[in-house]
Amino acid sequence: MELLEKIGGVVLIIVSVLLIILCLSQEQKSQDSMSAALTGASTDSFYGKNEGRTKEAILSKITRTLGIIMFAIVLAINIIPVLSK
Repeated sequence: MELLEKIGGVVLIIVSVLLIILCLSQEQKSQDSMSAALTGASTDSFYGKNEGRTKEAILSKITRTLGIIMFAIVLAINIIPVLSK
């Protein structure tokens, strides 16, 4: 099982680096909810309606997917050697 552990480790490093790059490339979420509540601003703008198609939404979905993949790889790397004994 050494080969599977090495392959899993390499894939884990690649996914981790991609995850870090994606997290750093995303914009910070602003705290506009309080000002919108006070001023009565609405999110029914064009940007609000097409929020799922923006660059930020795509980066968020990719980040979430890579996080799930990373979690699965870590579990697999730690469970496979235990099961093979």
